[in-house]
Amino acid sequence: MSLLVLESMLKERMGLDAASIGRSSVERAVKERMAVCGLRDVDSYLHRVRRSLGEMQELIEAIVVPETWFFRDREAFAALAKLVQGSELGPSLGGGLRILSVPCSSGEEPYTIAMTLQGCGLLPPSYRIDAVDISGRALALAETAVYGSNSFRGAELGFRDAYFARTDKGWRLNDGTRAGVHFLQANILAPDFLPGAALYDIVFCRNLLIYFDRPTQERVVATLRRLLKPRGILFVGSSEPGLLIALGFVMEKLPQAYALRPPAESVTNVPPTVERKAAVRSPSARKQPVIAALPPAAVPSRPMQPKPAPPAPSPQRDELAQAMQLANQGRLREAGEICAAHVAAHGVSASSCHLMGLLSRAAGREQEAIAYFRKALYLDPQHAEAMSHLLLLLEKQGDDAQAQALRNRLRRLGDAAAHDRGEARR
Repeated sequence: MSLLVLESMLKERMGLDAASIGRSSVERAVKERMAVCGLRDVDSYLHRVRRSLGEMQELIEAIVVPETWFFRDREAFAALAKLVQGSELGPSLGGGLRILSVPCSSGEEPYTIAMTLQGCGLLPPSYRIDAVDISGRALALAETAVYGSNSFRGAELGFRDAYFARTDKGWRLNDGTRAGVHFLQANILAPDFLPGAALYDIVFCRNLLIYFDRPTQERVVATLRRLLKPRGILFVGSSEPGLLIALGFVMEKLPQAYALRPPAESVTNVPPTVERKAAVRSPSARKQPVIAALPPAAVPSRPMQPKPAPPAPSPQRDELAQAMQLANQGRLREAGEICAAHVAAHGVSASSCHLMGLLSRAAGREQEAIAYFRKALYLDPQHAEAMSHLLLLLEKQGDDAQAQALRNRLRRLGDAAAHDRGEARR
């Protein structure tokens, strides 16, 4: 029971849905912290966490697992370069390009953004990148800007020689590229998250929403809309466009970049600027979750009062979460093996079909991916993530009629969710 209470506290503090990373991962982190604290039972550790905000932060640091590298998902950065070099961002660039990276982890993403902008001929102060994370340890690593071999993956590593210098401790990023990146420690779920920030032209928030339940997702999306300029661009992870489309965002036609613009009505919803509180600078480091995980339920649940007890751990869901985690690390074969074993043991489900569709798409087998996404929708007609991926593939193949039909279905899901929330509040 104490472990379930800790899961509930983590959800309240950082929005984490424990099932998204597998409850065994939470249990591992709790045992790790219990050993450090010299405690033998979970009840005693729960008492410690309740009395100490510092220990709660240490538990968050233990759960947050770094999994990032430079130029991860290159299509997003190719799209960024296209947007900067073209006219898609409009005249707002005249005052300097503003970009937000959240969660920024140990710095690979915001520094990749900086390298991309410099490759387009931009130098500070013509741009500013704000990089935000909940983890002080991750931010401390980011500010040192020294990286090991795990941060450089794939065959295209020419950028390393261009922007880094080899040292005894690893590869150190040059000062010119570091100059335009500003790190802040903050929690995106906090009511005062970047309250007085000038609006951003571009926001990178990739593979964060997948860790939240639907109400928390919508809360974070509302914050991102507040921070985006009316014609700004939001980059998300590959499993996340469905939620945004259901909430009225519009996909940009940038292949595999997962870039969206906010709905037009969000222009009138930007709250007045308030005085910005001093952000906490990071003295020490590690990382906000960036591992992909089992997508949230497509059908939004109604907020309940009082809050129900967390559900019992589900080994089946843990298996799929582990497979998605491996897939996001590029370990497609292992992810496929776990998913196949899961299907053999528990049967086919919409979630397993969605995962196999993602694996097929990552391997370049688009027709196979389409078949998996269609089967996921057959099993669960309201599976928003499968719907959004099928939409993108059909659009790429030029099947505009079916893509538009799916887009309409996603928007109806969003309307239904809004209606349910309104009913629940009455």
